[in-house]
Amino acid sequence: MAKKYKPDYEGKVYLETVRCFFTISAEELEKCRYNYKGKDTYAFVMSDRYIMALYTYCLSARKAVVLENIEMEGLSEAELSMVKLESVREVLFQALLLDDVKFEDGKMYAELSSIYLLC
Repeated sequence: MAKKYKPDYEGKVYLETVRCFFTISAEELEKCRYNYKGKDTYAFVMSDRYIMALYTYCLSARKAVVLENIEMEGLSEAELSMVKLESVREVLFQALLLDDVKFEDGKMYAELSSIYLLC
């Protein structure tokens, strides 16, 4: 049974959005190219299993940042504490947002959004 929370929104709830990058070969990318209303675009058919694998990969990469003590630049002390999960009381929600996949520097990325309840 899921727990229900009544968080006080006085700085105790935080939304974190992290870009998860993936690579795809030019050959595979070409197979996904479509023309929609006169514009070139891409369409990716993904099964539940594939989506769960991407989601799990994103969570593992997020956890690796903490375990490998990767240096994070440009974050305040409070934000860095949250990235290291030191000030997180509970993870309320996580979702891999695949409806707005974009390309940057030859890589494909989607957003991993998490809502945390802070200590």
